[in-house]
Amino acid sequence: MKNILYLLAALVLLSCQKDSSELKTKFSLPKKLKEVSGITYDAQNKLLWTLEDSGNANAIYALTSEGKMLQKLPVENAKNVDWEDITQDQNGNIYIGDFGNNDNTRTDLCIYKIDKNELNKEKATSVYKISFSYADQTEFPPKKTKMVYDVEGFFEFQNYFYLFTKNRSKNFDGTSLVYKITNKAGHQKAKLMGSFKTCSNYNHCAITSAAISPNQKKVALLCHDKIILFQDFIQDSFLDGNRKDIDLKHFSQKEAIVFKDNQTVLIADEKTNKIGGKVYEFSLK
Repeated sequence: MKNILYLLAALVLLSCQKDSSELKTKFSLPKKLKEVSGITYDAQNKLLWTLEDSGNANAIYALTSEGKMLQKLPVENAKNVDWEDITQDQNGNIYIGDFGNNDNTRTDLCIYKIDKNELNKEKATSVYKISFSYADQTEFPPKKTKMVYDVEGFFEFQNYFYLFTKNRSKNFDGTSLVYKITNKAGHQKAKLMGSFKTCSNYNHCAITSAAISPNQKKVALLCHDKIILFQDFIQDSFLDGNRKDIDLKHFSQKEAIVFKDNQTVLIADEKTNKIGGKVYEFSLK
């Protein structure tokens, strides 16, 4: 009887562990937000800040933990050429990544800083703009086999930005480049930090968003059906850390990821063919 009880207890424990790692729907996004491309989390106020990509408003949006749109905040001195991600620093200031570059032809790539004190206003003004170009890009566009200058994911770490490229090259091989930019106003050359490979299937392995945990010990990169997690790294040598590929067992047009806490991420996808348009919660435990 004792052995049976132990077995039952073990089965219950395994069941709980399985449930805790599933992708759980947290809420559906407001219908007005059809092309969410980035999210960041304000833990103090329990708010999600989000934005949409090219062709949409020069604005960011605050959502409650239930998915209700609390605020539309226009950013007066910023233009949405192709806003692809949003992040914040340790002080709560927000940054908008205007670096979508599908054709690898843009020469106006930039990041906008929104001071946290602007978030309570009816309209926000960008404190400053960081313009940048890639030090190793000399052709606009480059050859079809070298289309590696599109970015959809970044985060701020110790006063630097780290950008992870979305490879759009012919004969996709999963290579993603990592660039570094100083968090200061003016024009800069993005420094190439390194590269890594995801897999050779574009639909499953193109990087669409990036995030760093609140304790700055984990980096999560998002694809349409998986998370690539780096941890146990030293300083900004993220790629030298331990890597873990996590299968979400759910395919959709996932475009945004952020850490809710050090063990939990929130993920958003666009609604395509009646699939998606939601925010999900996923445990990394």
